[in-house]
Amino acid sequence: MAGILDSVNQRTQLVGQNRLELLLFKLNGRQRFGINVFKVREVLQCPPLTSLPKRNRFVRGVAHIRGQTISVIDLSMATGGGEIQDLSNCFIIIAEYNRSVQGFLVNSVERIININWESIMPPPKGAGRYSYLTAVTQIDKELVEILDVEKILHEIMPISAEVSAEIISESLEEELTDKFLFIADDSSVARNQVKRALEGLGVPIKLAINGKDALQQLSELAEETGDITDKVALLISDIEMPEMDGYTLTAEIKNNPKLANLHVILHTSLSGVFNHAMVDKVGADDFIAKFNPDELATSVQKWLKV
Repeated sequence: MAGILDSVNQRTQLVGQNRLELLLFKLNGRQRFGINVFKVREVLQCPPLTSLPKRNRFVRGVAHIRGQTISVIDLSMATGGGEIQDLSNCFIIIAEYNRSVQGFLVNSVERIININWESIMPPPKGAGRYSYLTAVTQIDKELVEILDVEKILHEIMPISAEVSAEIISESLEEELTDKFLFIADDSSVARNQVKRALEGLGVPIKLAINGKDALQQLSELAEETGDITDKVALLISDIEMPEMDGYTLTAEIKNNPKLANLHVILHTSLSGVFNHAMVDKVGADDFIAKFNPDELATSVQKWLKV
């Protein structure tokens, strides 16, 4: 597995082209799953795990890797499946989400594939296991499911969306109740976290489920007035989204005269490998790594005052 994540520099060139690379893996059974390679630090044969008292039942134990103690989450159990059995023949995917490092226990790891975000679609509507998906795509005529890792982590280690009282009390210089904040994120958990964190600012909020949905809504609003800032105070957008990613969304906004004046904050769990050059390239105004409600609210207040 050592060479599976080589050529990081080549991979970086995909950013901003509405493309990504998925690391394909399996849990229990034949179903393939995918995770964005940009989230992955390394893939290892599962090392010996140390059990901890009072641990969440989805955490199989902790591994000591390169001087760091990492919790190992059984992805099959966390998404409603059975426990992965033979740990000696399994793998862990070491990934960084939301400023922390986790190990995801999987049964097998296959390969990396290069794909366009336009080929990645929202999951089917319905209950059951689909509630743990942010997207699906097709590889080799088979369905690949992309897990909502933010939801999984939130259920295991909930993150508070409360903003400090002193930040909420920071007054805005102008009344903005006639405008609204726009939030674009494919994860329902992430959308609600951002919404809860920003509601205290007193500015109405609208939501979009991905970049394509956001661009369509913003374009329609801009047609009514000629300048989107007459109705929208600010956009907070995720980067990884099916059909259109946040980089492409930002570039489309900045290249459209009716949308170009809109301030854009990119808000993403890609905290460990974020390419700051891409922020400048696409014209985003700010970047906040998920999820610190105080940092997000402070950034939003700053750009609302500009």
